[in-house]
Amino acid sequence: MPPTGCESGRDEIKSRIQELIDSNPVLVFSKSYCPYCVKVKDLFKELNVKCNVVELDLMDDGSNYQDLLLEMTGQKTVPNVFINKTHVGGCDKTLQAHKDGLLQQLLGAESESYEYDLIVIGGGSGGLACSKEAALLGKKVMVLDYVVPTPKGTTWGLGGTCVNVGCIPKKLMHQAALMGTALMDSRKFGWEFEETVKHNWETMRTAVNNYIGSLNWGYRVQLRDKNVNYVNSYAEFVEPHKIKATNKRGKETFHTASKFVLATGERPRYLGIPGDKELCITSDDLFSLPYCPGKTLVIGASYVALECAGFLTGLGLDVTVMVRSILLRGFDQDMANRAGEHMEEHGVKFLRKFVPTKVEELEKGTPGRLKVTAKSTESDEVIEGEYNTVLIAVGRDACTGKIGLDKAGVKVNEKNGKVPVNDEEQTNVPHVYAIGDILEGKWELTPVAIQAGKLLARRLFGGSTLKCDYVNVPTTVFTPLEYGCCGLSEEKALELYGQENIEVFHSLFWPLEFTVPNRDNNKCYSRSSATNWTMIALWGSTTWVPMLVR
Repeated sequence: MPPTGCESGRDEIKSRIQELIDSNPVLVFSKSYCPYCVKVKDLFKELNVKCNVVELDLMDDGSNYQDLLLEMTGQKTVPNVFINKTHVGGCDKTLQAHKDGLLQQLLGAESESYEYDLIVIGGGSGGLACSKEAALLGKKVMVLDYVVPTPKGTTWGLGGTCVNVGCIPKKLMHQAALMGTALMDSRKFGWEFEETVKHNWETMRTAVNNYIGSLNWGYRVQLRDKNVNYVNSYAEFVEPHKIKATNKRGKETFHTASKFVLATGERPRYLGIPGDKELCITSDDLFSLPYCPGKTLVIGASYVALECAGFLTGLGLDVTVMVRSILLRGFDQDMANRAGEHMEEHGVKFLRKFVPTKVEELEKGTPGRLKVTAKSTESDEVIEGEYNTVLIAVGRDACTGKIGLDKAGVKVNEKNGKVPVNDEEQTNVPHVYAIGDILEGKWELTPVAIQAGKLLARRLFGGSTLKCDYVNVPTTVFTPLEYGCCGLSEEKALELYGQENIEVFHSLFWPLEFTVPNRDNNKCYSRSSATNWTMIALWGSTTWVPMLVR
């Protein structure tokens, strides 16, 4: 090959470069040993985009190519990226274009014709909020929502966990238990009634589920009124911009969209022991259980476990909680233990440092009779117990494993199924976003998902730049004596700032309404921890409500 100083040689190489640019939708001039080139090649691999790579260091005249690329583009370094004949630039510019979503536009995604502007996968609180907001901004939107039945066959309507098997029924049944306590207190306030007061599970369940049914219908009406196409089908990616929707009869349809929002939520985790799925229930089953659960074993010490154990005890049932290690992992442990002590004083039994090994059926029925075998986590001790119902509440798993995210190139945490996103809820694939409980390292709270969904739609389609703030979000655990918190737990504050920089203020008190019935004296508790940030916490008559101030 003549040197580039020869005009004919220069023209020939330039012609070859131009031919490569014209004939390859994605072209990367690279050097095989360059780490920045590897980054760009890996990016296109993650996006499932085929690219032609020209390794200049493996070519005899590679340096001549690089000199002419400098003349043609003003860029001397590699990688040198072209997409659809457009010069993108080097590694930094390519990665930035990917982050901004411009890479997909250059790849031709935006010029293609899609059926929808936005498809939301998941009809929970976050997904519904996002879809309705996008529709209000004039976009064509589809929502796909499908509830895979539990091993017990339980299913429910539109609205997600919170509405159907979470916050709403839990809070209503918690309220039913509080009303039982209020009835006992009422005699001390002068109310006279002779008959024995008892609770009717079926009456409560019917009333709660009728209310939930009205919410399900209301959500469908809202979507219809806002021209959001709701489809009761299971969604699964088959291509980066295409999903397959399968309804309960197995009928498949295919749909495309410019952008997608993942809002699939979580489902309860099972134990992986004999009899767990066949004989036990989870919170997905409890709130629509057609019979009173009777003597109940709650396995787990999560907020779901303690909340359910609390209201079941308040309804007059015999309840035991089996705890492997600590209560309310992730919450302030002093506050968690105070909530647990209060529950124990009011009838909840605790089996601490035990894990179940198998569940066996002794007698069928509604409820039936079950035998649970458990072993100690500290010794060789094995115990057995008989219960009518076993409720598993050991945590929840993200519903991301069977929706074809690999076909779209979306990365997930392989350990927990959670989806990593940036501060704009964007996944590693620019046109795919995620909100709600499936986000890695974010709050699993309904109001947060709703806020994130609305703000995301406004950024995508309304020109907004406002992002969801995940810092210092208040939350509540509806144990019999409710526990609310915001900001850092004391353990986390000590870890971050050190004992010498933390000052903690305590206060025990007796709410006025507890004095006449003479119960729970000095059980209500407030605590504030302060550095240069001051955390003021107030655990009131039924709740510990903190706030952060300077």
